[in-house]
Amino acid sequence: MNQPTYTPTRAIIAEFDNYASAQAAVDLLADKDFEVGTVRIVGHDLKSVEQIIGKRTYGRSALYGALGGAWFGLLLGILFGIFMPAVAWLSVIGWSVLVAAVFGLIFGLISHALTGKDRSFAATSGIKASNYSVEVLADRADEALRILAAGR
Repeated sequence: MNQPTYTPTRAIIAEFDNYASAQAAVDLLADKDFEVGTVRIVGHDLKSVEQIIGKRTYGRSALYGALGGAWFGLLLGILFGIFMPAVAWLSVIGWSVLVAAVFGLIFGLISHALTGKDRSFAATSGIKASNYSVEVLADRADEALRILAAGR
């Protein structure tokens, strides 16, 4: 048999146009020893935002592929190098970086060739809210409001 779940009542103590301001309000509560485990920041009217960061070309795809591969090769080289004698350690890291960079370059070019016609730009995406509210458990709202009103 399912037992009913208890959802505590919450009160909105502040509303902001940006996340940084909501975060600053919660920081203030934390600095004044308010129990921040009872606080939440809620974003309203969410929208997906994709920021275009540049045009994708074969050259950039090859470069980014090589750089990503080099980082991966460095990680593998360090892991393999741990088990090598000190003399061979740098050689193992160097070859790992080089080989992984070449493979990354090749995969970057292949990836661009397969998707370049459909998507010839690079972008980052994220979720953005139109405004943010700071909420606390209803029985703690008066205390939180006093702290925010007093400021620093």
